[in-house]
Order: sequence, then C-alpha cells, then structure tokens
Amino acid sequence: REARRRGIEVNIHDAPAGLFSLTHGGRRIRCRESLSDLTSAISMTLCQDKQLTHRTLQREGLSTPRFQVADTADVNAAFLAEHNAVVVKPNNGEQGQGVAVDIRDANALESAVAAARQFDSEVLLESYHPGQDLRVLVINYEVVAAAIRRPAEVCGDGVKSLRQLIEKQSRRRQASTYGESRIPMDDETRRTVEVQGFSLDD
Repeated sequence: REARRRGIEVNIHDAPAGLFSLTHGGRRIRCRESLSDLTSAISMTLCQDKQLTHRTLQREGLSTPRFQVADTADVNAAFLAEHNAVVVKPNNGEQGQGVAVDIRDANALESAVAAARQFDSEVLLESYHPGQDLRVLVINYEVVAAAIRRPAEVCGDGVKSLRQLIEKQSRRRQASTYGESRIPMDDETRRTVEVQGFSLDD
C-alpha cells in the first residue's frame, strides 16, 4: 500500500512466500517480506545467527545482554541463578517464535528451552533486562524510523474469560495487520498469564 501510494509499481509473485517486486523509473527490485536484492547474504547471516549478532555488536563497542548456549539443566540453572531472570530464544529464528521472556525459575527455564528447540536445535540464554523494546530502521546509515514494541495486553470486562479476551484482541491484530500479527495461544502466553496470578479461564 505504501509503495503504491508513492507511485511505485508492485507485482506480487508468490503471496504465501512473501515474494514481490517493486518497479519505479525503470528500476526493479525483488523482495521477500522485508528483504530485497539489496540485502546481502552476509547481512542476513549477521542477523539470523544471534550469537554472531552479539559478537558483532560487542566488537563495535555496543552493550549486549550476557548470553550462553543452553546446555544441561544444571548449567542452565547456574546461568539463571547468576542473572535472576533470563530470556530464552532459538539461536536462529524470527517473528518471536520460540522466545520466552523474564524466566525466573529452573522448571520454567527447561520448559522454555524445550519449546525453543522446536525452532532450532541451538538455543540461546540471555540475561533479562526490563525496559522499552525499541525497533530502529536504518537505511544507508541513516535512522529513518523507530517504533516502541509493546507486549500484548487485554482489559477485563467482568464477563469474558482471559482466553476470550485474548482471542478477541488477536482477531483485531490480525484484521489491522492483514493477518501478519496475532497473539498465539501457546505455552508462553499461558505462562505469562499464570505469572500474573491468573489462568486463561479466569
């Protein structure tokens, strides 16, 4: 929609795969979702492999969370004890799949590691740091956009269960993002609800 608004021709080649091309002034660029012909394989690798991302940022003098590859339950528990709260994520993943945030006990940690392994055999543990989740878009070394990413939330109405409220909010998200975004009714959603003292049926 934004490309067409700017007078750029859009040709969708494979909608399920997110493949399309943009044409303007005789120039054509192929894209897959947010990637284009201009995105190098090296850049993709730097972003996909989260350990490599950490090391690359650290070499440039930027702070990143402490991290290690998930190991035995005892080794994982020791990392948790050192940091009090951790984030668990597949080393190679996207769209937040398999990610669990603010894990504070060893049993939940092992469950989160098992869930993350469904998306990648190598799982990363990171120290958890509360604060705003900021997504910054840089093009040609210039910041062109920034967005604060907020976790999903619902407000009770005294009638519907949390499950119904979440499903309703999820439908709203899907409608407003053309099916791109939804709230998964998965173990992580269930865990975050239970951590706040509720169940999905409350």
